[in-house]
Amino acid sequence: MEPPSGTPLTVVMVCLTVATGMLDAVSFLALGQVFTATQTGNRLFLGFGIAGQGGLPVVATAISLGAFALGAVLGARMESLLAARASQWFPVALAVEAALLFAAAAAAWESGPVPGLPQGRRDVVIGLMAVAMGMRNVTAMRAAPPDLTTTVETRAMTALVSASPLGRDTRLGYGGHSAGRRLLSVGSMFAGGLLGAGLLGLGTRPTLVLLLVAVFVAATAFLVPGLARRRRSSEE
Repeated sequence: MEPPSGTPLTVVMVCLTVATGMLDAVSFLALGQVFTATQTGNRLFLGFGIAGQGGLPVVATAISLGAFALGAVLGARMESLLAARASQWFPVALAVEAALLFAAAAAAWESGPVPGLPQGRRDVVIGLMAVAMGMRNVTAMRAAPPDLTTTVETRAMTALVSASPLGRDTRLGYGGHSAGRRLLSVGSMFAGGLLGAGLLGLGTRPTLVLLLVAVFVAATAFLVPGLARRRRSSEE
């Protein structure tokens, strides 16, 4: 009933990190300088906006922070309840995340570009995306793959550099085999941001990028139970 372990889990989490980068590209570049996953940046943006500096939005940032917290609460309640009932909480959590992203895409759908949406609808899209990412954070923390939170890469980047031949910190893994995983973690977020920004730069509608991510997360939710069963069978 647990998520897959070992290499299959690493692959899933790396791909989800790419998806996170794409979502933040949409929210920041197309919805108005706000993140829906990287809430550390949002906390700073909210402070800057309240101070009246940088022209950063206050309401949209506050909505994202609040919706993210709501998603974390809902994710924790749902996943812990499913786990207590010996149900497959990991794929269910991904399926709910995908449903929220489909709802965000539906809310953003129109014939014109997303920046032309009324502010109210933009706030709804931001809120739905942030709820999904709050749930994702809980899912990643419960799955607990080393260095793969899928939404925050500062810790993985610090560990990567500190445990490298330059930093040589044995307590952080120097001489071990974690460098590749940490590099994947940091690189996948960059790749997701690059891919999302590139698609938007080519004229792809933000709604379609949202739909692409939602379809991917839904497909992952469908495939995960089989990966977990296959992993358990190989270990028996």
